[in-house]
Amino acid sequence: MPTQVLFENAEHKNLLLEDFTSGRMVQANQHLILHNGKAMLLDPGGHKVYSAALEELSTYVSPSALQYIFFSHQDPDIVAAANGWLMVTDAQAFLPQLWIRFITHFGVDDFLVDRIEALPDQGRVIELAGSKLAILPAHFLHSAGNFQVYDPVSKILYSGDLGASLGQTYVTVENFDDHIQYMEGFHRRYMSSNKALKLWATMVKPLEIEIIAPQHGAMIVGKENVQRFIAWSEGLACGLDLLERVYRLPRV
Repeated sequence: MPTQVLFENAEHKNLLLEDFTSGRMVQANQHLILHNGKAMLLDPGGHKVYSAALEELSTYVSPSALQYIFFSHQDPDIVAAANGWLMVTDAQAFLPQLWIRFITHFGVDDFLVDRIEALPDQGRVIELAGSKLAILPAHFLHSAGNFQVYDPVSKILYSGDLGASLGQTYVTVENFDDHIQYMEGFHRRYMSSNKALKLWATMVKPLEIEIIAPQHGAMIVGKENVQRFIAWSEGLACGLDLLERVYRLPRV
């Protein structure tokens, strides 16, 4: 899948970078937001995609213009190459406060770790060259410390693992009912509980969202599909709701 432009005007551009995952790696998306010559990279990925992702990013913006790196949570397909990105750029990184003490286990050097800012649980707003981006709490969806990014210019919600799909061959959801089969198993197992989903749905309903862009799989495009996804999430039993099926002694 080549790099795609999701939104563009005179000052602002949103890119879905080329997919460099291969083999047994879980498919993962890297996104780039550009505004007035500055950039923010979202969930940049692991070691196997680092060099190719850096090269692709460099075709659109100089690495020196990368102002922010956003890590939605602690999974290796998000943070494993953190040290490389911090070494070759001057970017400030953001990571949920809960995971700050763990990221050095991925090899982040002591002299770089201070450039990773801890995000408070309630989230915050950050400014990218004059464009305000909302960092939204999405805890337990799936990670205990987890955030999403809402870009009000493009009206894109970068949703991390929420909305992820596995196994489909398309990049954009056209038939939501048919798409559920690629999301359902993942969400039932990885999302923590229906209570968390309901709280998330209540939070995002007031937002004007044109695209939900998850870290894995296809994007949910158009207000109708976005609203259908929110409603589907709100009614989904998952995680703790289903534990009775799992918490049983194995047969000897």
